[in-house]
Amino acid sequence: MMKIRIYQVDAFTDQLFGGNPAAVCPLDKWLSDSLMQKIAAENNLAETAFFIRNSNNDGYEIRWFTPEMEMDLCGHATLATAHIIFTEMSFTNDEINFKTKTAGELTVIREKKDSLYILNFPSRPATKVDLPDGLLSALDNNITPMEVYKARDYMLVYENESDIKQMSPNFAALAKIGSGLTVIVTAPGHEVDFVSRFFEGSIIVPEDPVTGSAHCTLIPYWSERLGKNKLHAYQISKRKGELWCENKGDRVLISGKAITYLKGEINI
Repeated sequence: MMKIRIYQVDAFTDQLFGGNPAAVCPLDKWLSDSLMQKIAAENNLAETAFFIRNSNNDGYEIRWFTPEMEMDLCGHATLATAHIIFTEMSFTNDEINFKTKTAGELTVIREKKDSLYILNFPSRPATKVDLPDGLLSALDNNITPMEVYKARDYMLVYENESDIKQMSPNFAALAKIGSGLTVIVTAPGHEVDFVSRFFEGSIIVPEDPVTGSAHCTLIPYWSERLGKNKLHAYQISKRKGELWCENKGDRVLISGKAITYLKGEINI
């Protein structure tokens, strides 16, 4: 029987049961894709991250799985993985390099002063598009967004934070609009520069609590609109997450905190 270490981390928060939970599995070598997918489905969290030491032994390779599929990029599970490397694996440097299949090289820096992990991710600016048929009624708030954009995700921009808070989407209707539909809704914040929520056409994880990769699109938009490169944000799901952001042109910095919830073993 093979034993695999597993950790669960709440990311983009310093409070247990807040932020976005992710499972993290250190590996000596890659498992088969089908086995990693089964583990992610069994964990039944928004993301399970798997990582190995790279061949040069100077960094790591990382992959992310939802219960349904492998993802191209995931912020909160990368933050969670970095947290485990820094706190559980006797890693002495303050910067981790991750190689990925689909998002190039990512780095995470530990800033000890404020207990922050700083993710350096690719920027994904969005372009204006038309509102997809059925999306407004599926969001069930009867408020037309001011603007609609799309990069990987649709991004709907609203007038104020209360528009975002009161949304109660019909997730079955969202799933019917298109396979893999992902939607960011965002507005200026009362206490921060901007707020957001993130919805998916998925039965398993219909609302992602805190979505680092969505901020690859949110940051360039709000940076240009507000005329500032450094931004403070909340993702106002029930679990809530806090992010400190910076626009660096073709890259974005996404910073947050993390706390370990559990440590265990998987028996396979």
